[in-house]
Amino acid sequence: MTAVRTSAARMPGARTGTSAGVGRPMQLSEVAARTELPLRTIRQYEDCGLVGPSAASPGGFPLYTDDDVARLMVIRRMQPLGFGLAEARELLTAMDRLAADLPDTDTALDPAERATLVARVRRYEQAATARVAALRLELARAEEFATSLRSHLTA
Repeated sequence: MTAVRTSAARMPGARTGTSAGVGRPMQLSEVAARTELPLRTIRQYEDCGLVGPSAASPGGFPLYTDDDVARLMVIRRMQPLGFGLAEARELLTAMDRLAADLPDTDTALDPAERATLVARVRRYEQAATARVAALRLELARAEEFATSLRSHLTA
């Protein structure tokens, strides 16, 4: 395993300690099962800096939290809509910065930066909505085609 995968502190948006996320920490195989992503894909996302383990076992093995699984699910859900890894990174970064925005603290965002981040997330929501509509239309056409083929078989 590379240092990138085992060091949560180096991962953008990574949290350290076992209190990050909800529930008990999970090993990579359990994360793969929950997300229905191959181990190799998760490792690729780690190597790209999109997600990483938030904790480590006493023996130094990487452990993942529900928050880590949620990050993986964002990426997984973006893919069928045609979004790439660079777009996933941009969206996750914006979401992380907005989540860390705590008024009257060192992590508070200035209003202009917050507005920029909200606008970025809104653009992704609008793009996702448009792509879902296009996929629904494609699915309807595919279903019509399958139905027409069935009608030829029963005639």
